Amino acid sequence: MNATESTTKRTAVVFPKHRKVLSILGENLTLAMKRRGITQEMLHSRTGLSKPTLRKILKGDPSVSLGHYVNVLACLGLLEDLAKVAFDDELGRKLQDIQLLKKK
Repeated sequence: MNATESTTKRTAVVFPKHRKVLSILGENLTLAMKRRGITQEMLHSRTGLSKPTLRKILKGDPSVSLGHYVNVLACLGLLEDLAKVAFDDELGRKLQDIQLLKKK
């Protein structure tokens, strides 16, 4: 690997319809902060994230690592919400049931 390859930053390709979900997440985090009386300055201090990174998170920017989103969720007491993602996999259960019925 040469020097150019090691310094090239990779970013995820996120389609516009999926960006909307991140935008909603950013809005939800902003509302959670306001409800708790937590300012961006306080969040910056508690997470150690830069202010520009925090602003990106609150806008739902896909270039920010999931780990940074985790730090913000943890500071807001919402980290357990992340563990609920895909927990109730209704489609997966239906697909599994179809396969189980075919095996009879």
